Amino acid sequence: MLVAFSIAPSGGGSDSVGDVVAEAVRVVRESGLPNETTSMFTTIEAETWDEAMDVVKRAVEAVQARAPRVSLVLKADIRPGFSGQLQAKVERVERALGEGSGPSAGEDAP
Repeated sequence: MLVAFSIAPSGGGSDSVGDVVAEAVRVVRESGLPNETTSMFTTIEAETWDEAMDVVKRAVEAVQARAPRVSLVLKADIRPGFSGQLQAKVERVERALGEGSGPSAGEDAP
């Protein structure tokens, strides 16, 4: 399963949230799960719902320790039996771009 999430602190009196968000990213990286952080979301790949939600919860708690209010946006791709999708989904899109065509039958969109 892939879980993309964004945690944003608010009410801290500053527009700059990078230091606080870094605490959440630190939790994700220390989890040992495959992950990727972009400008808007962090995505993790986990075997189970409980494993993924544990990391999300701990990341939220890390931000809560530094901010009076926290916003969480979460999106999940729950697909039992598939692993390595953090890179595979992007590779399928890149292949399609290189071939100049859309996804093959049976392939999912990113």
